[in-house]
Amino acid sequence: MRIGTGIVLLLLIAMPALAQDKKKKSGINAAFQNPNVKEFRDRFERDGREVYDHRDRIIAECGLKPGNAIADVGAGTGFMSLMFAKAVGPSGKVLAVDVADNFLKHIDATAKGRGIQNIQTIKATQETSNLPSDSVDIVFICDTYHHFEFPQKTLKTIYRAMHSGGSLLLIDFERIPGVTREWTLQHVRAGKEVFRKEIEQAGFVFVEEKQGIMKENYFLRFEKPKGT
Repeated sequence: MRIGTGIVLLLLIAMPALAQDKKKKSGINAAFQNPNVKEFRDRFERDGREVYDHRDRIIAECGLKPGNAIADVGAGTGFMSLMFAKAVGPSGKVLAVDVADNFLKHIDATAKGRGIQNIQTIKATQETSNLPSDSVDIVFICDTYHHFEFPQKTLKTIYRAMHSGGSLLLIDFERIPGVTREWTLQHVRAGKEVFRKEIEQAGFVFVEEKQGIMKENYFLRFEKPKGT
């Protein structure tokens, strides 16, 4: 009986670690295999979408300085990457990361057309950001974290890419049963508390929640501990 109880306890202890690598929300990224850029521009870059409406305030809250290196993970159509490029200036750099080739080609073409030279696009996979090690001061993840199919694997590559003391900025949808609209409840796999715990498990330290910016989205800041 004691042996059986011991085995059960060991399994219970191991379950959270095993769950970290379990695929999340399979199929959620099907629309990004070959996205129609125009259709997604109409969805992402429109009045009424909170992140787009408050984009200037979001940029200001990121605390960017000239010369900073920032990764826009889940860059999509790239409107935030283009704004970041202006904020960090010619001496800074923006790494626009996405799983969709169509988005990356669009960002490259748009940057070239506007004479912007400090944006580099990076093709990610469902398991890795493919960011170079020790390459960025800030990682920005906007309405994208809930699309991570293997969060711990992807977070590990993000952690490795960040400079010591760097910031991870997370914007995602509030998910509150009875309050949040049904589409969000069905689309987003978990709420703020779960996502925060996952990010902390990856080694990041929670710093603050930025209040008073959006209603449907929250904005969290984490830090990679100094000396790591």
